[in-house]
Amino acid sequence: MLTQRSTISRNRPLTVFEASTAPRISTRAVHGGTERRKPHHALTTPVYQTATFTFADTAELLEYVEGRSGPAREEYGRYGNPTLSAAERKIAALDGGDDAVLFASGMAAITSVLLASLPTGTHIIMTDDCYRRTRQFSETYLRRLGIETSVVPMGDYEAMEAAIQPGKTRFIVSESPTNPYLRVADLERIADIGRRYRIRTMIDSTFATPVNQRALEWGIDLVVHSATKYLAGHNDLLAGVVVGKGGFIQALRDARGVFGSVVDPQNAFLLERGLKTLALRVRQQNATAQAVAEFLEVHSKIERVWYPGLPSHPDHAIAVAQMNGFGGVVSFEVKGTREETSRFVDAMRIPYIAPSLGGVESLIEQPAIISYYDKSPEERAALGIKDNLVRFSVGIEDTEDILSDLEQALTVI
Repeated sequence: MLTQRSTISRNRPLTVFEASTAPRISTRAVHGGTERRKPHHALTTPVYQTATFTFADTAELLEYVEGRSGPAREEYGRYGNPTLSAAERKIAALDGGDDAVLFASGMAAITSVLLASLPTGTHIIMTDDCYRRTRQFSETYLRRLGIETSVVPMGDYEAMEAAIQPGKTRFIVSESPTNPYLRVADLERIADIGRRYRIRTMIDSTFATPVNQRALEWGIDLVVHSATKYLAGHNDLLAGVVVGKGGFIQALRDARGVFGSVVDPQNAFLLERGLKTLALRVRQQNATAQAVAEFLEVHSKIERVWYPGLPSHPDHAIAVAQMNGFGGVVSFEVKGTREETSRFVDAMRIPYIAPSLGGVESLIEQPAIISYYDKSPEERAALGIKDNLVRFSVGIEDTEDILSDLEQALTVI
């Protein structure tokens, strides 16, 4: 079982800002967690393309193993890298956490938290609109290790509390907003349940980003992002990150050294670069997605739109209360069959047909085909995945161009 360490992480930042200056989100995105002076007076963080780090002599090695080397010293690439540490510091600054630890993918981040924290015989609670691979991991692989998962309806906090098994339940896991229906969890209420029962709470905040929602500020213990998506923002790398309190994150970093799911330095460099424009990109995507949702909701060929920025969304009031923006993904149901919905998707000219989301390019998908095709129609129906459901992740293209594209594509139905 993963336990917190009292020692200060070697990843502790030497940053531009102290906490008392409280920079706003765009300033944090550019400067948060960044060392003011870098080797050779570089402005950007260098890519330390090395698998191992050397020691001048035994005395320097002893300084390191005894913890006297300072925050910048590393030993071996699986345990850390200065480029990796720079990206971790920036994400921690953005999300308001003590520390952050990067993994090779979003799924590696989630599975590492649970594997490192849960002994046999324990139990977790998960909401039902979570990412399908997260549920698959919990219900299949954790079960083999003797760890039980209870799935409760999203938004049913009485069911969540009723599912707690005293002495066994260790985690409450949810997403906010969720995939694909963009349900928004009441973070304050989940955090309250966790505190009262001494259960850790973890929110996958990939769809929200730290620009739109900082779950730690609502009392959540851990935040997870698929950094592949909005944080990196350019559809060119895989990474995942966990943000939280320093002791737990350092213990998780130690576990990463055993699991081996570390990000390579080139991807860490690209991620840190992408983070600098996060606020600009997300604000554009928020604005476009809101316009898209409003356009589609009144269109005669659309059956229903799922977007937390619309008053018709079941969690609109919660989203307004705890989010700064509603995100760049709009899910909607076309009035038509699966084939007619596919014709609409094929007629779109700007977005690419592809999985994933959050990048500068718009992406569109029909979940019944691209993500859930391996399921039977009955299984898809049980999961709420309709044949006419479309998920649209808007990029940073001009809003009017995207609206015009939607208008022309809907004429084929």
